[in-house]
Amino acid sequence: MSAPVLTAVAWPYANGPRHIGHVSGFGVPSDVFSRYMRMSGHRVLMVSGTDEHGTPILVQAEKEGLITRQLVDKYNRVIAEDLHGLGLSYDLFTRTTTGNHYQVVQDLFLALYRNGYVQAKVQMGAISPSTGRTLPDRYIEGTCPICGYDGARGDQCDNCGNQLDPVDLKNPRSRINGEIPQFIETEHLFVDLPAFTESLGNWLSTRTEWRPNVLKFSQNLLDDMRPRAITRDLDWGIPVPLDGWRDAPMKRFYVWFDAVIGYLSASVEWARRTGDKDAWKEFWTDPAQGYYFMGKDNIVFHSLIWPALLLGQNGAGDKGGQPGAFGTLNLPTEVVSSEFLTMSGSKVSTSRGTVIYVRDFLREFGPDALRYFIAAAGPENQDTDFTWDEFVRRTNFELANEWGNLVNRSVSMAHKNVGAVPAPTAPTAADEELKALARGAFATVGDNLRRSRFKAAIGEAMRVVGAANKYLSDEEPWKRKDDPARRDTILHTALQVVSDANTLLTPFLPHSAQKVHEALGGTGVWAAQPEVREVEDLDNAGIDYPVLTGDYAGEQARWASTEIEVGRPLDKPVPLFAKLDAELGETGPEWAPIVK
Repeated sequence: MSAPVLTAVAWPYANGPRHIGHVSGFGVPSDVFSRYMRMSGHRVLMVSGTDEHGTPILVQAEKEGLITRQLVDKYNRVIAEDLHGLGLSYDLFTRTTTGNHYQVVQDLFLALYRNGYVQAKVQMGAISPSTGRTLPDRYIEGTCPICGYDGARGDQCDNCGNQLDPVDLKNPRSRINGEIPQFIETEHLFVDLPAFTESLGNWLSTRTEWRPNVLKFSQNLLDDMRPRAITRDLDWGIPVPLDGWRDAPMKRFYVWFDAVIGYLSASVEWARRTGDKDAWKEFWTDPAQGYYFMGKDNIVFHSLIWPALLLGQNGAGDKGGQPGAFGTLNLPTEVVSSEFLTMSGSKVSTSRGTVIYVRDFLREFGPDALRYFIAAAGPENQDTDFTWDEFVRRTNFELANEWGNLVNRSVSMAHKNVGAVPAPTAPTAADEELKALARGAFATVGDNLRRSRFKAAIGEAMRVVGAANKYLSDEEPWKRKDDPARRDTILHTALQVVSDANTLLTPFLPHSAQKVHEALGGTGVWAAQPEVREVEDLDNAGIDYPVLTGDYAGEQARWASTEIEVGRPLDKPVPLFAKLDAELGETGPEWAPIVK
């Protein structure tokens, strides 16, 4: 039996719609991985949700003239619908404002507290002079006191990677309105991160399969960890379950603390909704494996801070302790971090005006063209510049001309000449060589997908497509009218490789994979899609919200070459991918024009 797999996907912040930079980091890679793992026979639990606490939510609600709950309800739905349109196969995509999430966060906190990993102390906190509101660390920018980088945030410098406090920044300023923050004394609860230095170091030394940039980054920060605040002075968030804190109107858990615990709370909510409240344990204890997907600006939270919280809950930090309410939980098997998707050299960012929203993209180009671009040309190992010219080129020459054309001409010729999948007779060496290439690709592509090497995986799959196109051009079945047996053998070989290539591409292109399955005469669900389902909060009657979920166990896609059925009727196919106007590469669409 294959080990269960937890796919833990970074939580998108519910203060606006998502852009393609977001889904290139957390969305598409996690779904490609999960679909492959399911096809390979693993039980998979893919979870996430919208991150809905913190000061930026309050700021955005004010800006839009909404109360806070209205804002998060609005963007929770927008984001869920966008991710549904992209075909991300979540078992549960939920939110952090549920009664279930509140309880799980408080229970995990109490385990940390009882094991001695939480301490109260006074610090200098930043507030806005004009509003009196707490400024979150990430909403303060200034010059890094360590490396001198001018765009450092109040919690971390993206240039040198060091953990920071806002008060340490030189020339600090608010990202909200540019004003200089005021610093006042305030008491907060801190996680004692230095109390995990040895246990985290021992664990990181076993993570030999991680991407080198993630592992090196994490190890470099290990010795510089400091206690980190887990509470903030605001009234929007999860209350602290301690005497003297629980009734304080302006003390809540810091948004980063409750958000990382969301992976666990979403798993618990999923289990409760299945009717087996303990079902989540299968994915959080040995021999289960956990893979965490996010952009590179979230590495430290997932490679150091979340593992520290898990160690503390388990009673396995440097101070020891006893397991908390959730028993002994697995630490991440791998932290799969992507770099940034840029546009014209700038990080895709709403605040900088360089943004392409997922919803607009899907409306005009559909999901698989974007999924393909992210997998084949996305920021897997280095920052990648999105250009409309490159998107048009890859859509036209790789999806339409290579893959779409192979499917169309193979099925069209078989439909026209036979009306069904033809029977082969006397295969030649060329026929067997092509089929062997396709069969052999399952091991190579699968090994790359298992290690989250998506570019290498899709490149190998497209190599099979290229070989099949060359085979058809060399064998010229359209010239075999006087030799129907040979013609049919060529077409059978081509259709078999189309079927295999479709399986290889299914994790990347699930929507078009369903169409190819049907073009080859198949029926039923080949690649299952998520659905948006309205549910009621399990602990707060009368509060409804949308979740993403789906029934993926019944899909037919399996990670193996399957012989096509001779005699299966074939209809005339329709094009898989429409070619794009070359002018689009020079101008961009009206809703995201190229500024020259």
